[in-house]
Amino acid sequence: MTTASKITLVRVFLIPVLMIAMYLSKGVSGLWMGISLFLFILASVTDYIDGQIARKCNQVSDFGKFLDPLADKLLTIAVMTMFCEWGRFPAWALMIVLTREFAVTGLRLVAVGKGTVIAAGWSGKVKTASTMVGLCVLMVFPQSSFLIGLVTAVIILTTVYSGVEYFVQNWKCLWE
Repeated sequence: MTTASKITLVRVFLIPVLMIAMYLSKGVSGLWMGISLFLFILASVTDYIDGQIARKCNQVSDFGKFLDPLADKLLTIAVMTMFCEWGRFPAWALMIVLTREFAVTGLRLVAVGKGTVIAAGWSGKVKTASTMVGLCVLMVFPQSSFLIGLVTAVIILTTVYSGVEYFVQNWKCLWE
């Protein structure tokens, strides 16, 4: 297993720790939300670090192409789910995110079955980065209605755009 993939696994293992910290915060600013923010930023930074190591050290692998986006999905959806539970992120928005993630994952599985690995595209990276930044904002200001609306809009726009782009660029995988 490559160093890059090991770093990605750290992100996956941080998720339950983050969820416990968020649960203990009870959705309000304070020590536990601060710890949650720190853990989320740490996990998010590993996304950048593992990508840099994979490219610079020639450690790009099919396993990494699979694991990295999966780790991102698990991380961001876990946090969105907590905000949804607290009534601070709309369930319909979470459903759009989940639908896109399942659809793109399904597309990737079909492609793999045909011998093609679909790596994360540029718009997917923008979606992930903007979602991570937006969720950080919500952790700092967990009760701001304006910011909840703004973050939700950014997440939905980038999610839908990147999902459509994946299918437009890889539609042949479905019909060959």
